[in-house]
Amino acid sequence: MDKLTTITLDFEKLLDESVKIHGHLCPGQVLGVKMSVLGLKNADIQDPKGKDRKNIIVFVEMDRCATDAVQSVTGCSLGHRTMKFMDYGKMAATFVNLKIGKAVRIIAKEEARDKAKEYFPDIQDKYKAQLEAYKIMSDDELFDIMDVKVEIKPEDMPGRPLRRVQCDICGEYVQDMREVLRNGRVLCKPCADGGYYTIEDKSYGK
Repeated sequence: MDKLTTITLDFEKLLDESVKIHGHLCPGQVLGVKMSVLGLKNADIQDPKGKDRKNIIVFVEMDRCATDAVQSVTGCSLGHRTMKFMDYGKMAATFVNLKIGKAVRIIAKEEARDKAKEYFPDIQDKYKAQLEAYKIMSDDELFDIMDVKVEIKPEDMPGRPLRRVQCDICGEYVQDMREVLRNGRVLCKPCADGGYYTIEDKSYGK
């Protein structure tokens, strides 16, 4: 029995492991686990935490519960640079097999939310109905699958940073070629275009 078959058969175990990381069981956890199993299968990745761990990168398009499930099943993470967060607000993920250059994007079907009610019409809480229904709904009911092509730049690959440079304004260092060249100066993105924070100490970096 190969690893992929084992992953498919051990859905409840994978779900339990995901819940331990996420902190509670929810519909997003179920979707994330099933999405991951389906993505690994279609990308021909049999052992994501073992022999295939250096051959996989996952792009997640949501910062929601399902992302924790994807990390739990695949072993991919931001820290290992094997998980890439694309802030699209979509319940979708793309699984890339670096070894063979194959990539598949799995997206949750919106109509699955309503269809869940048909499976458990007596459950008044729609989230509880989704939770139970998603466990038994087929992949065809839950997801769309598309073959895609993903070009991954050298600076986005796992491994040591290719370059570290100092911002000419704040003096902080920027790695992985995220700097911005503007008017002959090397700038970090916050100094170039504004960041998510505002510096209270106006003397910083002067």
